[in-house]
Amino acid sequence: MSAATGRAIALANRHPRLRLDRRAVIRAVHCLDANAGRIGVRPAALPRGELSVVFLTDAALAGLHAEFLDDPTTTDVITFEGDRAEGLPVEAATAGEICVSADTAAAYAREHRRDFAAELTLYLVHGWLHLCGYDDLQPAKKRAMRRAEARAMKVLAAADSVPAFSLRSRR
Repeated sequence: MSAATGRAIALANRHPRLRLDRRAVIRAVHCLDANAGRIGVRPAALPRGELSVVFLTDAALAGLHAEFLDDPTTTDVITFEGDRAEGLPVEAATAGEICVSADTAAAYAREHRRDFAAELTLYLVHGWLHLCGYDDLQPAKKRAMRRAEARAMKVLAAADSVPAFSLRSRR
């Protein structure tokens, strides 16, 4: 599928307390794709193919962090690039996978008095930007990513496409 019609999104919620509207999350990704230029993503940088989005606990994401990046600490988002082989038909390509910690988003939102849904959406945006070629390891690149994140969040808010995430309380 093209960005105009909406790419295929494989969405998994592996967090036992996270509540989300699957269609709203998919709509948010499609909005990002459709507005990539306004966000600061060159059309050629927008990865083609199916995108996988997974919401996890801190423990599960820390396990991935340890396994793939040799760092067992918790983190907010891990992004895995997909298959960018030239010549693949769009339906056979994979854009990548965005793995997001709902626990880290909840803790950060509480600590900084931010809205949990906006914080978790920001993590989704952050992962999407990584797949589009943004990096945040150097100060100048980190500033560019933060500006792109702000533009993306404005685009999503203007389109009423910030998903309404919530966490059930622990029993």
